[in-house]
Amino acid sequence: MSTKQDYEITVLFTGYSTQIEQGMLANCTCTLLKGPKLIIVDTMTAWDGDRLTEALGKHDVNRNDIDFVICTHGHSDHIGCNYLFRNAHHIVGNCISHKNTYYTFNFADNPYKIDDNVSVIATPGHTLQDVTVLVKNVNGLTAIVGDLFENEKDLEDERIWKDAGSDSEELQLKNREKILAIADWIIPGHGAKFKVNKIK
Repeated sequence: MSTKQDYEITVLFTGYSTQIEQGMLANCTCTLLKGPKLIIVDTMTAWDGDRLTEALGKHDVNRNDIDFVICTHGHSDHIGCNYLFRNAHHIVGNCISHKNTYYTFNFADNPYKIDDNVSVIATPGHTLQDVTVLVKNVNGLTAIVGDLFENEKDLEDERIWKDAGSDSEELQLKNREKILAIADWIIPGHGAKFKVNKIK
């Protein structure tokens, strides 16, 4: 049974990535966490402001009430609408800021705890500053991973995540394995949420 301390996890927009003649057509998955704090993870491109604001309104959330904006890394399709959330603390990769104040935190050694149910951990690989948001609720542990996983298909075909770009394939593989070992659900950067099938 859920409590007021639980977080409701809503994927506002499911990300995608498709090769086209000019390059790539892509946008990231954008996720809303509603609980003791209001949190948005990965804010899509700078052209998505109106539809993101509208989507939040459908969930009775005003952009001025968002407490934390967390971007799993600094690529433009993950940070584009950060400007909408002027009252929030922003975590972009392993950088934390609020307005013009920047905070020092060692993500490599410690999780950044927002509260007992939400934390941010370092998962470098796709970029060396990548982070993952871990959310505990009645459904288990959900990992919002950005481009650590492109989509569920890259579990079977590693070319998918490697072709998307990786600053360190070795670190990315290590952190993919780490998340697969602890998570019940994964929300990837460019695909639908999926359940982790644990090998007994």
